[in-house]
Amino acid sequence: MAASFFLAVAVAVVALAAGGGGGGGAEAATVEHNFVVHEMNATHLCNTTKIYVVNGQLPGPTVDVAEGDTVVVHVVNKLPHGLTIHWHGVRQIRSCWADGAGFVTECPIPPGRQHTYRFNVTGQVGTLWWHAHITCLRATINGAFIIRPRDGKYPFPTPAKDVPVIIGEWWQLDLIELDRRMMDGNFDDNPLSATINGKLGDLSNCSGTVEESFVLDVVRGQTYLLRLINTALFSEYYYRVAGHTFTVVGADGNYLTPYKTEMVTVAPGETIDVLMVADAPPGYYHMMALANQPPEPDLQIPVFTSRGLIRYAGAAANNNGLPVPMPVMPHQHNTMPSYYFRKNLTALALPERHRVPMHVDERLFITLGLGSICRGTNKTCQRRRGPETIVVATMNNVSFLHHNTSSLLERYYDGTSEGLYTEDFPDRPPRPYNYTNRELIPPGPLEEALEPTFKATKLRRFKYNTSVEIVFQSTTLLQSDSNPMHLHGYDVFVLAQGVGNFNPKVDVSKFNYHNPQLRNTVQVPRGGWAAIRFLTDNPGMWYLHCHFEFHIIMGMATAFIVEDGPTPETSLPPPPPEFKRCAANGFSQP
Repeated sequence: MAASFFLAVAVAVVALAAGGGGGGGAEAATVEHNFVVHEMNATHLCNTTKIYVVNGQLPGPTVDVAEGDTVVVHVVNKLPHGLTIHWHGVRQIRSCWADGAGFVTECPIPPGRQHTYRFNVTGQVGTLWWHAHITCLRATINGAFIIRPRDGKYPFPTPAKDVPVIIGEWWQLDLIELDRRMMDGNFDDNPLSATINGKLGDLSNCSGTVEESFVLDVVRGQTYLLRLINTALFSEYYYRVAGHTFTVVGADGNYLTPYKTEMVTVAPGETIDVLMVADAPPGYYHMMALANQPPEPDLQIPVFTSRGLIRYAGAAANNNGLPVPMPVMPHQHNTMPSYYFRKNLTALALPERHRVPMHVDERLFITLGLGSICRGTNKTCQRRRGPETIVVATMNNVSFLHHNTSSLLERYYDGTSEGLYTEDFPDRPPRPYNYTNRELIPPGPLEEALEPTFKATKLRRFKYNTSVEIVFQSTTLLQSDSNPMHLHGYDVFVLAQGVGNFNPKVDVSKFNYHNPQLRNTVQVPRGGWAAIRFLTDNPGMWYLHCHFEFHIIMGMATAFIVEDGPTPETSLPPPPPEFKRCAANGFSQP
């Protein structure tokens, strides 16, 4: 890239009002950024790869605001592809138009065009993130979104410094081609490495030359707030620092009851805030991120790890001749540490307005798995991953049909949705079975009778102020992966989780109504379930999907319509002036 381009970007990426500090009870401000999205080449592991980035950065720029601020981001699309930017975890109260879910709340920004996102951050404090929400581009188009307390006070010791630690993946395959392959049911492609803040780490090398590592400089005795974000397309990660422990204090923009642990688990879409005291003898210490995955007979992927360094001030450059300590990590196929980590998390004393709804108006039981459809126009075909089928992902045996010419929100708001979607997303699967039977994983053979499914755009409508309870059930149908389920526009109470099939006669007694976590992304355990509850108090069109990219592309998704409330203050306003309708972006309505 030319130096003049980066100079222009550096000038453009400016907070017009000092929202980043957020301390001292300052008045709410407007924080403004320019995001220039473009291609550039990057060389890793002996190969030069074309990647997609914002402002020449990987990860992209951090949006740093205080609670109550207004955020304005001007996105300039210099890619040859359309894209949107999603503000992951931002509640978007009455600003659904700015949610940035491609073909759900807006049509993509065309090549060479620009779009402005404008929204408020109210009632949230902590770590969120932003990312592209078209195809697989979020692998490199992403960054941290930090919301600081307006008064500058935390319910834990104020850290000396806070640091985003963004765990991701390095793909050599072009991300647009990766998306095309996954739409065809191919999920055999893999990244080459894990990354920490865009660095592959010194476990990766090319012809004996090691890759660069992320280095965190610390001063002994000081406390650091690590803002862990998993931007990976494929994997949940374990994270640990040798010789140090963590105190978990937040997740997904909400405070948690402080919980001490030696290791953190973070799934795609999730954020975890931890305090780390630099209390080890001065020296160097490795941090490590390790991807977990199901054991055989699930399809196997390589071991993905990345490691960085903790470097103490005053430490000798050669670590006094001693080896740099390595953290002890779980086995790659041991997913139970993830389950137990989450079972130990509860919310800090919640404000009155965040009490769990004790009545339930609507109950859904949603199974999460894979299925298959016949290729072409065939009505019958050979199953069990045969060449005549396309493997798809499903919720209650429905694989979501993603449209690519219309915005669901725009058509809903205009009252022109006929023929685009139906509002009959099922409350439960079409027939019960042993959802966690391992004989449903190929080579089976029990999966053949259960895998046939279909593609359809089935949504669910809720009246305003409806109390909704959902039990997500991970299945072993064609695979036994976990499922990080993300609901746009809402935080949900995670009442409980368990291993095996959900049993309402037994498991409801495990629900935590006192201080459950509030999350926007819920990790449904491998071969297990998770129960959530929320109140539909934010009108609009809200995407619900798994945050494993191959699951979302293959159809593990739906959208919830939340109707307007009885007053203007409880209703979705018209599109703001900066919103560009699909027709204005060159998309014709069918």
